[in-house]
Amino acid sequence: MFVIANENTKVPMKIWLSGADKIEESCLEQAYHLANLPFIHKWVCLMPDTHTGKGMPIGGVIATKDVIIPNAVGSDIGCGMVFAATNIKVEDIKEIQTGNGTMIQSMIGNIMRSVPVGTNKFKTKQESAILTKAEEEMEKYNKNVELIHLIEEAYYQVGTLGGGNHFIELQEDEEGYLCIMIHSGSRHLGKEICDYFHNKARELNVQWYSSVPEEYRLAFLPVNTKRGEEYINWMNLALDYAEENRACMLESVCKIVKEQIEKYTNVSVEFTDHINCHHNYAALENHYGENVWVHRKGATRAREGERAVIPGAMGSYSYVVEGKGNPIAFCSSSHGAGRNYSRTGAKENFSVEKVMVDLKEQGVILGKRNKNDVAEECRFAYKDINEVMEQQKDLVTPVRKLKTVGVVKG
Repeated sequence: MFVIANENTKVPMKIWLSGADKIEESCLEQAYHLANLPFIHKWVCLMPDTHTGKGMPIGGVIATKDVIIPNAVGSDIGCGMVFAATNIKVEDIKEIQTGNGTMIQSMIGNIMRSVPVGTNKFKTKQESAILTKAEEEMEKYNKNVELIHLIEEAYYQVGTLGGGNHFIELQEDEEGYLCIMIHSGSRHLGKEICDYFHNKARELNVQWYSSVPEEYRLAFLPVNTKRGEEYINWMNLALDYAEENRACMLESVCKIVKEQIEKYTNVSVEFTDHINCHHNYAALENHYGENVWVHRKGATRAREGERAVIPGAMGSYSYVVEGKGNPIAFCSSSHGAGRNYSRTGAKENFSVEKVMVDLKEQGVILGKRNKNDVAEECRFAYKDINEVMEQQKDLVTPVRKLKTVGVVKG
């Protein structure tokens, strides 16, 4: 970790990398913008997976006094990870033949048929305790009539994956056990909430003659105002919905895994070590004696003893970690490996053939209907997850290392 503190910043920037040469210029520029906001508490943190985002770097952590920034939470509110381990050794099942290929191939095929991916959604309303509760508490939301329709629409996306860097992976840990890891968020709901309140914040900031420049794309809402309270209500709804969304997918995948294994073996499948955590959100926390709004945009909470999930890239390694509660990072860690190439850059530099050959050589089963954009999420497009973990040894302790066996992408 190194620190930048000079005449160009109101507060220091603490960066969990070996030097500024490891950060793209546009990402560092965004960090300087954060460090000059008038309401930042203590300092700005950049995790080792940091890269340029919208307004605020992904892999960024800030604590703010009495304000909340929609773009510092991000457009996929509640994006995060869910994980479960099993008592089944991959070695014991991977060669088993089913009517649809090997056991892993069959599982991946069944997951693709059961979980809508990309822009797809369910054709009928799904059960959602979170959305039902929201309808019962409509007084919290009905002041924002433009957003109300999202609640009804969200019923059709509960238990869906989405696209981009979201995935469902079957993995093997270092002891050979089969594990399940899913990366997804609040789907369309979170994006619409972010865009709506970012625009409301922009309008208000102009009225208030805010000192935060428009080009920063960091329009803010005081939490004790009507708009601030409205955003927090909707943000928390999206967070709860994202957690439920991941849990529903995990339930579907666990059912497929259990049915497949128990059909072809006489072993009873058990699921343990469940983790469900966000890495795009803001929360009121106490740090250095003050109650502040900690924004983690592409960053994971890592309190002392707290378990979290840090994924690598498709075909790479991922980690289950235990937090060390480092106060300097506001008890945070990276949320993944972080991009080395933009999506366009990845496609320009790595061919579909190169990616497919690489996955085949590693024995990874890929479930993806359209492979033309597969390079966007290949492991070559991302930083080395092991280097990322090395840079944050003071933030987390790895407790489980996992290798991709099969993956479903949008």
